[in-house]
Amino acid sequence: MTSPADAHSGGGAAAQQKKLKLLAVTACPTGIAHTYMAAEKLQQAADALGIEMKVETQGSIGAENVLTDNDVKGADGVIIAADKDVDRSRFKGKRVLSVGVSEGISHPEQLIERVRSAPVHGGGDGATPAAASSGSGKERSAAYKALMNGVSFMIPFVVVGGLLIAVALAIGGHTTPDGIEIPKDSFWYDINALGGLGFKLMLPIFSGYIAFALGDRPALVPGMIGGFLAYDGVGIYGADANAGFLGAIATGFLAGYVVLWIRKIKVPKFVQPIMPIIVVPIVSTLIVGLFFIYVIGTPISWVFTHLTSWLNGMTGSSAIVLGAVIGLMIAFDMGGPVNKTAFLVGTGLIGTNNAVMGMAAAAIPVMPLGQGLATLLRRKLYTQQERDTGIAALFMGFFGISEGAIPFAAARPAQVIPANMLGGAVAGAIAGLAGVEDSVPHGGPIVAVFTAIDGVAMFFVAIVAGVLVTALATNALLKLKASRQSAKQEKQAGPVSMPHPATAPGPGAATVGASAAAKGSVSATQVTASAPAPTAATAEPEPQPEAEPEPEVLSGYLTEQTVKRQLDAHDKEAAIREMASLLAATGKVADIEELVRTALRREEQGTTGLGEEIAIPHAKTDAVTAPVVGFARSAEGIEWGSLDGTEAKLVFMISVPEAAAGDEHLRILALLSRKLMDPDFRARLQTAEDEAAILRVLAEVQ
Repeated sequence: MTSPADAHSGGGAAAQQKKLKLLAVTACPTGIAHTYMAAEKLQQAADALGIEMKVETQGSIGAENVLTDNDVKGADGVIIAADKDVDRSRFKGKRVLSVGVSEGISHPEQLIERVRSAPVHGGGDGATPAAASSGSGKERSAAYKALMNGVSFMIPFVVVGGLLIAVALAIGGHTTPDGIEIPKDSFWYDINALGGLGFKLMLPIFSGYIAFALGDRPALVPGMIGGFLAYDGVGIYGADANAGFLGAIATGFLAGYVVLWIRKIKVPKFVQPIMPIIVVPIVSTLIVGLFFIYVIGTPISWVFTHLTSWLNGMTGSSAIVLGAVIGLMIAFDMGGPVNKTAFLVGTGLIGTNNAVMGMAAAAIPVMPLGQGLATLLRRKLYTQQERDTGIAALFMGFFGISEGAIPFAAARPAQVIPANMLGGAVAGAIAGLAGVEDSVPHGGPIVAVFTAIDGVAMFFVAIVAGVLVTALATNALLKLKASRQSAKQEKQAGPVSMPHPATAPGPGAATVGASAAAKGSVSATQVTASAPAPTAATAEPEPQPEAEPEPEVLSGYLTEQTVKRQLDAHDKEAAIREMASLLAATGKVADIEELVRTALRREEQGTTGLGEEIAIPHAKTDAVTAPVVGFARSAEGIEWGSLDGTEAKLVFMISVPEAAAGDEHLRILALLSRKLMDPDFRARLQTAEDEAAILRVLAEVQ
């Protein structure tokens, strides 16, 4: 690695810097604009410093400009500017600096300087992926990404398992004193078994992929085994209670960080090849498993044994208080030990006091129904994956499968769990006050369908009240969190000066001529065609040049019809509405209001203000019948929540139908993001005198 001291010897700093070769990987959660902006910023900074750099982008259309083994072999350092997991195993022995994607956009020069002293990944100093990040904020970011990694892998198991069980219960189930059962010789018994297997794998997958995100492949085994212990400690080592999804979170993080710790230990070279496949998985599994059994498992058993006794002692107290407590416990961990304790107390009292089971039965569906309703009420607060999971949660809630809410609680425990508990307490208290009774150990509306509920009307009142409270409280807490984060980002974001070339072209025909000459698309005669026309005294009038054809921009999606020199709007929502009206002039917009709503929902998920005075709002919706792109300028600038604090003066709007929302949508975003990082291009776009001139500048986007 070239050091500052080296830079002053043997030919000067510039000569030494040119020998430096860096690699970079950029990625953002959506894999669209910020991915490419960070790549362009890093590349520009490296070029300005005379440093050789190759940048791999991991966007939604896949990895581009992929780093090869030869690239890595000859590299002096690697910058990872990403807000999602990036495989670091190929960078073993290289200095690796890992930061958020916004750092790659805002401070590329600083990252190039910092990577020179970054820790070596998997090298002699024992640095690890987590160690490659600097500062406590980066560690929190790594933990959050690990949690979300686990959630994303867990969701299919929750959905498939829950829906299979629900279908089996609906079609093949019938009530017995022991609950809703399916005959063992029935086809639906096998369907139910498959669903149960999905639930059995849910927590091991969740825990395993949390660990994987932190400690890579060696952490997968201890993470999954720890997840199985959390799921079935009763059956595996004779615990009195299982730890549930909260236990799986604990084992996932424990496994990941234990693996990171083991990998820091220096070992002889002959041992190093077997470390990741034998030593690390075995040692970490023993540590996680034994720690869970002897340290975590014993206190859990003690707590829930005494909690059961306490609940049994409460059965003679106020029905409202007992119902609220039962509801709080049912909603806390959705199938975990707290939930099971309340459920088993209710089950044990069936036949002597069916009202306690009635309280539990009313609270059981509140969490999945509440979270599903929350995604319908405020769709813009949720990703598409979460909205899809919300639909499945509604279905599971009807059948009393509380695990349908686990993905939401795992992703945002600080907001979702309190909202769930509030709704559960309301449902339990109302059921207790009304004397609702349940004669089978199951919950949810399905129990009423099977005529196991006494006091059906109040049973549904309790459920509806709890669901509404959960949904409204969840969205209020999520909105509050988003507002606080937005305020924090605005406070921390410092002003970034807009690069402007010293020789910026002026307005008018000269600008158009310079742009055209650069592309070789217009002759010198055509550039001067705007001179005064010949007078009547001219003996022979000069022939008029043929009209220049309108250039094709972005496959013809952006035309002069969808270009506006100056926006009238002064805020984001008004600008999006104005842009939507601009696109509607093409006849390709079937529903302007739905187009606006979709674009605004996308803004809630994360700003499309890219910095450098640019915003690219976009919408995937069947409110448009064909892809269409618009562009407009704002002389004053519009507050867009950009990463660098600049107001948007160049606004593009991309709209595509759902059916065409794949690679084409992402291709347009990638092309725009890359080209807009060129300060000369932006300057010419700002100063182009009319729509035709603007379109000629935009024709360079390809």
